[in-house]
Amino acid sequence: MPSIRHALPDNLPIRLLTRDDLVACADLSEDRGWPRDEHRWGLLLAAGTGYGIDDPTGKGLAAACVVTSYGPTHAALGMMLVAERFARQGAGRRLLVHVLAAHGDTPMTLFATDQGRPLYEKLGFAVVGSVERLVGRFLEDVRAEAEGADDASATTRRATARDLPAVMALDAPVFGGERTQVLARLPAFSDHFRVAERAGELVGFAALWPSDGSHVVGPLIALDTETAKALVASLASVTELTLRVEVDARHTELRRWLAEHGLTSVSSTALMAKGCPDVPGDWSRRFAPLTVATG
Repeated sequence: MPSIRHALPDNLPIRLLTRDDLVACADLSEDRGWPRDEHRWGLLLAAGTGYGIDDPTGKGLAAACVVTSYGPTHAALGMMLVAERFARQGAGRRLLVHVLAAHGDTPMTLFATDQGRPLYEKLGFAVVGSVERLVGRFLEDVRAEAEGADDASATTRRATARDLPAVMALDAPVFGGERTQVLARLPAFSDHFRVAERAGELVGFAALWPSDGSHVVGPLIALDTETAKALVASLASVTELTLRVEVDARHTELRRWLAEHGLTSVSSTALMAKGCPDVPGDWSRRFAPLTVATG
């Protein structure tokens, strides 16, 4: 049965969202067929700036998005959603124009669905890359092999509070911006947070967090592909849930390795940027984002 459309006045105010809007944001996700992901929304509203348009009938939000700022280098736009009952009435464009104006000349990046990409292109965003989503259960017999291979590549262990300064020092040049507000929340946000070391030096880190009955690997930062593999295998060994990894498409070796270990490619999402020719940082050491909503 088709959904009933409602007229949305074009003079409704755009306001900042708070943690009090968490349930309304999750309701909006569910309305568009996305997982509710209240856990992720909680992180986004704490670490970023949420923008929303209220449903004039009082039924939650008509539209919303979140911007996570990383200093002067760039900001990431995510969770751009318009309720189905108000779709194709210009609310998304109006919200996005407001957000871009609010952030001035700051370069902006985002991951775009096929539905949203035409609007982003009209407003000056260009495709600069993509991520491939791989999903599946990490093969049981390979876990033991991966554990044995750690000595040859990198030693992985549970991260502690003492690791945070080293994690941030490794992350800044790789990510291309300072994201303390996100990384400082990572231990509480994730179910498992691990680091990789080689010769006493921190050479990578990764987290595992829950989403819609699965575990997501992200962020995944490592100095080389072998270290990235060791971190994924280490995280896979502590969960029985399906794994999900959003891998930068340029990391063909890691994608092939994940496929060999039971994960299947299910979708590809375009990475877009406005105000910069590419996403800042070093993609060769940035294997997977924390979430496509934050970069």
